[in-house]
This record gives sequence, C-alpha cells and structure tokens, in this order.
Amino acid sequence: MNPNEAPIIVGLDIGTTKIAAIAGRKNEYGKLEILGFGRANSSGVQHGQVLNIDQTIKAIQQALLNCYESNPDLEVNEVYVGIAGHHIKSLQTRGDIVRQDSETEIERWEIEQLIDNQKKTFIPAGDQIIEVIPQDFHVDNFQNIKDPVGYNGVKVGANFHIITGDRNAIRNINRSVERSGLKTKDLVLQPLASASAVMSEVDMEAGVAILDIGGGTSDLAVFYEGILKHTAVIPFGGENITNDIRMGLGVLKSQAEAMKVQFGSALADAAKGNAFITIPGLKGMPAKEISVKNLANIIQARMSEILDFVTYHLKQVGLDNRTLNGGVILTGGGSQLKHLIQLTEYVTGLNARIGLPNEHLAVNHIDELKKPMYATCIGLILKGYSDYEHQRKEFDNRFRKVAVPESLKKDEVAETVATAVATTEVVDMKKRKGLNSFWDKFKDGIIDLFKEEGDQEIR
Repeated sequence: MNPNEAPIIVGLDIGTTKIAAIAGRKNEYGKLEILGFGRANSSGVQHGQVLNIDQTIKAIQQALLNCYESNPDLEVNEVYVGIAGHHIKSLQTRGDIVRQDSETEIERWEIEQLIDNQKKTFIPAGDQIIEVIPQDFHVDNFQNIKDPVGYNGVKVGANFHIITGDRNAIRNINRSVERSGLKTKDLVLQPLASASAVMSEVDMEAGVAILDIGGGTSDLAVFYEGILKHTAVIPFGGENITNDIRMGLGVLKSQAEAMKVQFGSALADAAKGNAFITIPGLKGMPAKEISVKNLANIIQARMSEILDFVTYHLKQVGLDNRTLNGGVILTGGGSQLKHLIQLTEYVTGLNARIGLPNEHLAVNHIDELKKPMYATCIGLILKGYSDYEHQRKEFDNRFRKVAVPESLKKDEVAETVATAVATTEVVDMKKRKGLNSFWDKFKDGIIDLFKEEGDQEIR
C-alpha cells in the first residue's frame, strides 16, 4: 500500500480518566505510522458513559488541540469512536436465508444481507444495536464454516453475537463528538478495538480472553477457534481502586492515584512489610505514614473482584484453563499495575501477559505510543482500515501527504550515543579504580536509595 494513497484514520477513545486522539496511516509494509497524538484528562465521563456533555466536549477539544500541536499538517474531520460502559449488553441469535438459485456460488452480498437482517432483531425498548458479529456459518448440512462465500447450497445461515447499548448513552457520545466539530465515522465496542490491537491470529485460534482495564470499567472479549465467543463489561476499573485507597487510607484522591501508580502492587505478598509512604499533612496537621503492605491489600481486593468476574464470564460460555490455551491478555491503563500478571494467573488459573499494540505499529515510534492504555485508539484505526480495505464505508479519495512528526519518532541516534557513553564510562571506571568521579557518586546515590527503601521508608 502506497502511504500517500491511503487515508488518514483517527481513533478517539473517550474514557473515564483520559480522552485520547491518535491519527494513523498504513505504510507500504502494512504497519501503522502515527501521524498525530493528543490526550487530555477526561471530565464529564463516569464508568465509561458520557454524563456531562459540555465537559466532555472541552476534553475532546483539548485532546484534538494537542493532536494538532504534535503535527500541524493534520486535518481531522471524521473519527472512529470507542464505546463502553455499564449499559453495554450482548445477546446470541441465529439467522438463515433461503437462496433463489442453489446452483450458483454464494456471493458476498448475500452474506451482507444475512447480517443486515439481524439488525431487525427484537431488543428491549430504549436500546440500540451497535454491532452484529457473525460467529460461524452453516450451508445446508455443513456446519462451522468460517466464510461461506464460494459454497453451493439452498440455505445459508449463521450464529450471531449482537452488541447493544442504551440509546441515550449512544446519543450523548455522538453529540459530544459532533459539537466538537467532528463526525462519528463509526462506534466500535472498546474491548473489540483493544483486542484487534494486541491480539494475533494465533491467539484467536488458541483461545484467549482480552481484559481491557480502563478507568471506569473493565471490558472483556473472549475468542476461541477464531470466533468471538463472548463480550462483557465489568463495572469496575482503575477509578474504583483509587477510591478504595482514598477511603481505606484516608487520603486525598490525587494522593491515592499517585500512590497507586508509584507504589501500588496487585499482590500483597509481594509488597515489603517494612516499607512506608509519607503523605504530607493538611494545613499544619502531622504527616501520615502509609504502609505499602496495606496499600497492596486494598488494590489486591478490588483486582481480585474484577478477575472473579472474568472467571464467572468464562464459565458462562464453557471456557476455562483447559480450552483457552492463549490465556488472558491484560491491556488498558490498569494493566500496568505491578504483579498483576501473577494475581491474574492465581485467580483465573490461566497464563497471563500484558497486551501491547507493538505488533501493528511501524518501527521507531516513541515508547509512549506503545503503552497498553492506547490499545483502544490503535485498534480503532485498525477497524477503520478494515472498513477501507473491505469497502464497507466510503472514504475521501483526496489523500494528503503528511509525514510522521519528529516528536513521535524515537531518537535512535541519541539512544546509541547514550549506550556508547555508558559503555565507555564502565571501561574507564575499571581502569581508574578509586577515582571518585561523577559516575561513582551517581552509583553510590542509587545504592543508598535502595538501602533506605529496604530498611525504613519510601519517601
């Protein structure tokens, strides 16, 4: 694919704690080049649902402004938007169509018609269908067909996974986007977007559960034998952990968030029993000392609850550690908690790893873009390219030539020089034993820091 003949697609992740906008385009190797990146603190969104439209608009506009600042050549009009929240539900249906001419091969338009028919499925009043996902097809007596195009038969049908959401919640997202000066190209379920960014074909075939731990919710998508088997929204996320710390330890919300990020652990047994965090007192009050062990106990309790939900949903669809050979892939901002992999393996009985969107990104991008918290945005761009390549939606043919900005490129020269300098200094130190150089002082300072941490407190 010639990069100058491909569209620039923008993913917009409207989350509880952050709003991120990432613009990307595929290069000639099929990898995503990030052309713009902006994020802003989110306000107006709770548990993944837009409640205050005005505050959400301001946050979206700030994220867009930061995206434009990263690359002034960008022009953003349409966005793929992620959707999640407590209101998301799913159901299983089955549909069939009888063909007029059974002698001819099944064509793609017939499959599209079959899928469109499922959009007429009865759902509760006030809900709206977001996505209709075919799982496995059947043609006459032949079952478990992945793609029936080219088969012959009288009757073709499929099992479907239908995802629905509250009509008002969907309307609030669309209003926020439109009043920010943008057009919603498509709404995509966040766990599906995250899954496409961190999962490979091998993972889908082996069977895997994708757990996207966001600020307000944790989203689950389960794949087995190349098929989406189940989706669920778990009503707890990183914000719940922060609030638990705030209430349990009697600190401010900002202090609770800082402690969680810097010193938090999802496994209490791995936390040091003799380590403490000193919190400054308020308005002349004495400083407060927080046990790192107590902090870890609070985090582990809430994370175990989230993982218990994962186990429950896996049992609901008959999948466990004997069938999901790919284990659990953890992504989202909450996946960066220390020792979360160990806790996940202990609670679910499945292997676990952190899902990073590296596989789909072009080389030489800054490390910030490779963090799991941006998996949803990367997945939204991939969904856009899937629509473009399969001609599901119309795209502007006037593709602009926009280069990857230097601010989003990794400075490999600087890294090489830094590595060479460090190597040279190590050799010189061996030659000049006893010389109290800058590097000696730096090394001694680091050693003292770890001694203090182990003996008394973390300051």
